[in-house]
Amino acid sequence: MRNVMEPSVIPLVLSALAFSSSATAAGFQLMEQNGSGLGTAYAGQAAVAEDASTIYFNPAGMSYLAGTHNFSVVGTLISRSTRFSDQGTTPMPVINPRTGAPIGSFHPAGGDGGEGGGVHAIPAIYYAYALAPDWRLGLGIGPTFADETEYDSTFIGRFSGQKTRIRHININPSVAYRVNERLSLGAGVNYVDSKIEFTQATPYVGAPLGRLKGDGRAWGYNLGLMYQLDEATRLGVSYRSKVKVDLDGTQTVLGLIDRAITASIETPDTLSIALQHKLNERWTLLGDYSWTGWSSLQALEPKVAASGAAATAPLRYNFKDTWRVGVGATWQYNQDWKLRAGTAFDKNPIPDDTSRTMTVPDADRIWLAFGAKWAVAPNTSLDFGYAHLFLKDTHTARAVTNTAETVTLQTVRGKFENSVDLLSVQLNYAF
Repeated sequence: MRNVMEPSVIPLVLSALAFSSSATAAGFQLMEQNGSGLGTAYAGQAAVAEDASTIYFNPAGMSYLAGTHNFSVVGTLISRSTRFSDQGTTPMPVINPRTGAPIGSFHPAGGDGGEGGGVHAIPAIYYAYALAPDWRLGLGIGPTFADETEYDSTFIGRFSGQKTRIRHININPSVAYRVNERLSLGAGVNYVDSKIEFTQATPYVGAPLGRLKGDGRAWGYNLGLMYQLDEATRLGVSYRSKVKVDLDGTQTVLGLIDRAITASIETPDTLSIALQHKLNERWTLLGDYSWTGWSSLQALEPKVAASGAAATAPLRYNFKDTWRVGVGATWQYNQDWKLRAGTAFDKNPIPDDTSRTMTVPDADRIWLAFGAKWAVAPNTSLDFGYAHLFLKDTHTARAVTNTAETVTLQTVRGKFENSVDLLSVQLNYAF
């Protein structure tokens, strides 16, 4: 790799970038792991065991599945709108790449960036196998963290963040054991393949694009239990561990920088406590409380692979732990159709406006959802789900600093307006 600049005089390149917000849970986490849960806003999923997608939400639920083989294939469309309105962003000075000092002029301000969101497809697949009457094996594959945000090239906040792409694919072999008629236990291993790319304009003459790319693999685990409190009520508890991924990649700025870098990122752990209660043969109530340890992600610190020196200033997130609460219900309309509805409140992890980035304009959100299950045949069913997420308008006052974080080059000030629509279809087959 080649570096034609001395690191000591490189001002901040890509310092204010962060993850995008196309994910629909807090931060950049994906809850869209099945279609059956979307119809109730994922309320009570750690206590529900309708199909093989229980492998993700609570592997203990596999012990409740009928048949020897259970398959579920899921496709979810996420349509996210993200629009920025400038509210006093300061000019970005033009920087001399050799000295790291301003040359006395400023870059053009730019516009509001257009539509930063878009439409994205999220797939997942699950398989559960009855090894013995009390033992189940399972495998789930899908993205657990995945985002994409891109603004116009003339975006006024382009020096703080223009494009982000994340693919965090999880392969999750699992096992479940029915201890007795009341208690089932489950556990899984998570193999994660992560690919991350950040792009933004740099403050040098001509504002060349800077890019950080990296990929890595890591391991984690998940645990679950289900306990039948009585014939009508089931308690579910599930936990997914943190996963620390060591990334290897490159840092490039056209004509100025081309070198290998390293970094580490730690995705949060999650604990969910859920209840399912059957009022009668037709009505079932669902509820849950979930906690996510987003405080594990404070900063991403890219380093030059050859020397260990800082490649950029830390990419600071300052996330805090979050929580989510959901309630929902299902109604067995007839032998072939089950209808669902639910709502949830999801707290965002960003503590203040100075920590809110261009590509994570996250906000507290309220879910409204409905869906249905159609029994196509005795061993085949289809799940449909739709949800709209109402996100509170948020503001940013994000500083772009030099590498040493001692000089603020620009402060991006503005308002974000966001909304999300989700549509999911799931095919289930058991025999």
